[in-house]
Amino acid sequence: MTQRRDFLKTALATTGATLAGVSAVQAASPASADRLTAGKNKFKLDYAPHIGMFENSAGKDPIDQLKFMADQGFTAFEDNGMMGRDPALQEKMGAEMARLGIKMGVFVVDKGGNGQNTLAAGKKEYIDIFLNGCKRAVDTAKRCNAKFMTVVPGDFERNLPIGIQTGNVIDALRRGADILAPAGLVMVLEALSDTPNLFLRTSDQTYEICRAVNSPACKSLFDIYHMQKNEGHIIPHIDWAWDEIGYFQIGDNPGRKEPTTGEINYKNIFKHVYDKAKATNRSFIFGMEHGNSQAGAAGEMALIKAYVESDSFAV
Repeated sequence: MTQRRDFLKTALATTGATLAGVSAVQAASPASADRLTAGKNKFKLDYAPHIGMFENSAGKDPIDQLKFMADQGFTAFEDNGMMGRDPALQEKMGAEMARLGIKMGVFVVDKGGNGQNTLAAGKKEYIDIFLNGCKRAVDTAKRCNAKFMTVVPGDFERNLPIGIQTGNVIDALRRGADILAPAGLVMVLEALSDTPNLFLRTSDQTYEICRAVNSPACKSLFDIYHMQKNEGHIIPHIDWAWDEIGYFQIGDNPGRKEPTTGEINYKNIFKHVYDKAKATNRSFIFGMEHGNSQAGAAGEMALIKAYVESDSFAV
């Protein structure tokens, strides 16, 4: 009888804990002093949500959203538009991330847009815009404790041979690296699939350019969603480009939503990067640059569940 009572006590305690966790998820609502959450998940990798991803559960205030991310166990954050935010808010977000133990991921260097002011053209006015963006990025990074910033070189300059375009991009990036390196910052070059007009399209092309720039301030942003569309063969491409990769971004394909909603086996990719990073004494932030597949707070909980599942690989 004693054994039976002990078993029932343990079972009831376990059931209560499980129900409490479920209730907490269901209770997640716009941020308030008594906000309930599911408790911290213990993710193996530094996944970085962005502003708006949990707006239904945390409210519109960026600080409350950061708190919600930390409550859910996320240990990083990225914000493409950080350079456009008020400097006082940049500082406030940076201080809150430091308090919460959240790493700041990428923001985008303002050069007028992904395709605009292309560095491939070699035009002084375009390069000046880019270099000015790098200088202002240094100030932004200081305010929000950032290390990484995204750079997209721009569109092809189709009246020039490809080798000349590549040389122009390398020259401009070297000058940008000279601005960022003294501050310990890193621009990460992002190859995109949005339009064939973009100059930077594949991970091997990005690798080649990073090798030519030859600076710790210039690395590759390996966006798994874009690379699945442009080249596929994801794990071998990660291995080939490994030494020049500084940052990863995530999005399933088709749809550019959270892992488990498309064709990419993120659990296997995450495990591969985790094992390889551990073996080479490296670490990465994984920017969650995608939308939510479902609307509302329920969709936000489904997104968290997808990351818990994809992070459940064995180590």
